[in-house]
Amino acid sequence: MSDVHERIRDWWDADAEHYDRSPGHALSDPVEAAAWRAALREVLPEAPGRILDAGAGTGALSLLAAERKAKERGLELEIVIGPVNEPPAGPFEVVIERHVIWTVPDPVGALRAWREVAAERGRLVLFEGIWAPADPLGRAKAFAGERLRSLRGEADHHHSSYPGDVLAQLPLAEMTSPLPIVEAVREAGWRGLRIKRLRDVEWAARLHEPWPLGWLEQRQRYVLIADA
Repeated sequence: MSDVHERIRDWWDADAEHYDRSPGHALSDPVEAAAWRAALREVLPEAPGRILDAGAGTGALSLLAAERKAKERGLELEIVIGPVNEPPAGPFEVVIERHVIWTVPDPVGALRAWREVAAERGRLVLFEGIWAPADPLGRAKAFAGERLRSLRGEADHHHSSYPGDVLAQLPLAEMTSPLPIVEAVREAGWRGLRIKRLRDVEWAARLHEPWPLGWLEQRQRYVLIADA
């Protein structure tokens, strides 16, 4: 298992310079940043104490979350390098992640670890999406988007694809529905699950790309919230 963790870490290290430029991730695009800021304000409680951004990557979401309490005291960020299933000591009022849990070989174990460091009335906020559409139209659009990028000689959102043998060890990879994540969150002991589609984030990401790429590559995104 450690070899899988190391390969996943190395893959994302190599992808870091691509990540912030890809639709749905970018703080460099002011419209997209504003959409993510609105999404965070809707799900984070007023004046939260400590927030854990699990698998923070390049830190884009951490910076947006920190803005909420940085007006007078300045940014208060602490970066901890380590496995996502071994979080720093809590308690945290909120645990957030974005597009991370599908990359974890033991998602239920990671979700349990996050619950253990959550405050008594802590909250889990997962920003996720459906990256492998099951419907014929969704699959056709994804294929057409890949072909159009290839014909234009344009780079994809990431520096490369995940190796097949690594994908085979990720239970939540290539989900066609939020159901597997919902089940994993419930199995990990979180309660009061609720879900909402992030249509404004989808719209902002679509605007980030030229027509028709934005439309062809649009994916359904959602936020899943649960209580400790």
